[in-house]
Amino acid sequence: MDVVTLEGKHVRLEQLEARHIEGLTAASAADPSLYKWSLVPQGRDAMARYVSAALALQQAGTTLAFATVRLADGVVVGSTRFFDIERYTWLTKSAIRTAANTEAKLLMLTHAFETWQMLRVCLHTDRRNEQSRAAMERIGARFEGILRAHRMAADFTARDSARYSIVAAEWPDVKRRLQERLAR
Repeated sequence: MDVVTLEGKHVRLEQLEARHIEGLTAASAADPSLYKWSLVPQGRDAMARYVSAALALQQAGTTLAFATVRLADGVVVGSTRFFDIERYTWLTKSAIRTAANTEAKLLMLTHAFETWQMLRVCLHTDRRNEQSRAAMERIGARFEGILRAHRMAADFTARDSARYSIVAAEWPDVKRRLQERLAR
């Protein structure tokens, strides 16, 4: 698989490698309370296992994982990935509701719809994660329903996932919304 790097004005999505472990460890430690609905590793050993697992899935061709790097200072602010065309994203506190998150979505969705020619991209979040759900709705993703006991939640309960999607016909409007948010 070719190495994929996606870069915008605010962030660079670097294909995940072991060299990102230290930066990801620091990013996840900034405010662990943010991740009550997401499995974000805490500590270097947990992050090393996270990266190793992502790389194994990448090697198997089932995922494409990135470290999210803020261009202004070169700091790793989180991770995002394609996994069965699902987006998996987490960010450090200082990057939430910033251009870093918006641009990462724009870069990934542009790659999915315009390079890979995907017909649809699904996004999932814990049904209790109102902040994430609102963010998906703001960019134009459409709510499809709740997948009951879809996977294990960060609190080790059966997680109900809120499922959203963007289809190719909706992509131009979603792209415009993301670009407008970045222009502000």
